[in-house]
Amino acid sequence: MNIVILTGAGISAESGIQTFRASDGLWEEHRIEDVATPEGFHKDPKLVHQFYNARRAQLKHSDIKPNQAHLALAELAQLKHVKVTLVTQNVDNLHERGGSEDVIHMHGELIKAFCHFCGHLFETTNNLTFDQTCQHCKRKFGIRPDIVWFGEMPKFMQQIESALYQADIFVAIGTSGQVYPAAGFVDLANQFGAKTVEINLEPSGSNHLFQQSYIGPASEQVPLFVDDIKRQIN
Repeated sequence: MNIVILTGAGISAESGIQTFRASDGLWEEHRIEDVATPEGFHKDPKLVHQFYNARRAQLKHSDIKPNQAHLALAELAQLKHVKVTLVTQNVDNLHERGGSEDVIHMHGELIKAFCHFCGHLFETTNNLTFDQTCQHCKRKFGIRPDIVWFGEMPKFMQQIESALYQADIFVAIGTSGQVYPAAGFVDLANQFGAKTVEINLEPSGSNHLFQQSYIGPASEQVPLFVDDIKRQIN
């Protein structure tokens, strides 16, 4: 059984990870254009690094830890006769800390950065600075967060679409279904003949595109979904 899972901010919200965008459209009192676009980074790299340094530091807080939804997905991947492709829109590392392996971060990762000049990608849990020297090419002023910003193409799209083509089940967890290209995954899954499932705190705007829904907190509903899969394969 091939299962493709897409997770969004809703699965991490119960772990205390604040969603970037507030109801007023600001991210931590900053305009999205200033902290989440290539243009904003070019204009004020120091501000952008400060913003993501704060997000990265949040992951170190003792009260930020995987919840039952993260743990259940890791358990699902360990079942016999089940192949899980886990795709996330989140940039935190809670899936990995919950035991999941080979997570596809289509929007990048907070704990990674790369050099704009040479492309060198590296992991870091420390603060980054705009004048930092790349350890690979030794040039300064080229380090940026490994985050896909507005106007940039999400990562691993070909790999994700290939997985959707082979999926028996597609599951969207804790995502609004409004941001493309991820919002189009359910359409592709339906076209390819997969069973489509939404797990959300409340039905999303694209809920009508899914064949089955689990409505409620992810920490409660994802384990129920995993239990249902267990019954199907036993």
